[in-house]
Amino acid sequence: MTQVQNIIVTGEEVDLRLDRWFRRHFPQLAHGRLEKLLRTGQIRIDGKRATASSRLVADQSIRVPPLQLEESAATGQKDRREFVSAIDAKLIESLVIYEDEAMIVLNKPAGLAVQGGSGTVKHIDGMLDALRGYGRGVGKDRPRLVHRLDRDTSGVLVIARSPRIAAILGKSFMGHETEKTYWAAVAGAPEPNIGRVDLSLVKGKNSSGQEVMLAANGIMRMRPNSPKNRFEDSSETDDSAARAAITDYRTIDSAGDRAAWLELKPLTGRTHQVRVHCAALGTPILGDAKYGGAAAFLPGMEMARQLHLHARRLRLPHPETGEMIEITADMPPHMVATWRTLGFDQSDGKPVDSYDQLPRPKTRMYSTAKPIVRNTTVLKPSASKRPRRHETKIPRG
Repeated sequence: MTQVQNIIVTGEEVDLRLDRWFRRHFPQLAHGRLEKLLRTGQIRIDGKRATASSRLVADQSIRVPPLQLEESAATGQKDRREFVSAIDAKLIESLVIYEDEAMIVLNKPAGLAVQGGSGTVKHIDGMLDALRGYGRGVGKDRPRLVHRLDRDTSGVLVIARSPRIAAILGKSFMGHETEKTYWAAVAGAPEPNIGRVDLSLVKGKNSSGQEVMLAANGIMRMRPNSPKNRFEDSSETDDSAARAAITDYRTIDSAGDRAAWLELKPLTGRTHQVRVHCAALGTPILGDAKYGGAAAFLPGMEMARQLHLHARRLRLPHPETGEMIEITADMPPHMVATWRTLGFDQSDGKPVDSYDQLPRPKTRMYSTAKPIVRNTTVLKPSASKRPRRHETKIPRG
């Protein structure tokens, strides 16, 4: 394609994310290349700059610049499966833990990115062509991502086999019809040991200039009574842009007051939500230097310095039948080793239908000079109310 195009959004494409629109119309355009075109303003909607998450409106005009696509002389299209090496094809097939005619579920390893970006060459999205027709799959559609996990987070990742299934699953994630359960090893033990963190998040920068998610009130406790304890002030951020973030948690086991095994259920899907909420409780996730600093590492203990956060379980309505299905992913090797070191038994992590069934712990008030978590409460029967719906980017984890 060597000329600029202006393509009108159709009624069937209303509310579609711009990056998904490009994936539908130009499947050979790499995600990293799309992001660059957006950053430089070469792609526009009605003459205005746009982002990958921009939602489309009927009759809008999308400016598409000349694109460098992989093409074959014979068909004008290239089957991108040729670009997935035999090693990568074998890798992504080895990650499959569930598949049927509609969807594929992977157990994503820690350290492997879901999508490409600046400096990211190897990622899940770049290997999906190897899964065309895999197992019980039929048709020639390229499998599509439905949600994301952070690069360093492992666990359940859902892939749709077709655009229709991707749309159905996307609505399930955005409509809070799914239930996500994470396992994490944290430094210290939270008090109370079961509860809910209701703490809105906003993008900002920490004292080192690193982009992070901050508590909307500008304060985040990394760990109580620690010489490394620090507060990140978001006074220069726009708190009006903060998004509601809610996470339920319970302590499954603990190694004294040094470390604990938490089960976490995010009710919203904000960037780094679970990581920030654990830090706000004063118990950063082990290995999470970004939000825990030095407090995220246990001195004198031999264990991996990787992030100890795993998307353990996902319950969701099947996109074809509507029946609830549950998918569980095994922990990565570094977390298995840490569980062994800390004396945790994975069999203790059996799922519970409701935290209301568990003994109610005593509530301890934090005694600090500044507010930490504005709404950390013990769950009560009335706490089962789901949060209102929020428009999100591709739902995470």
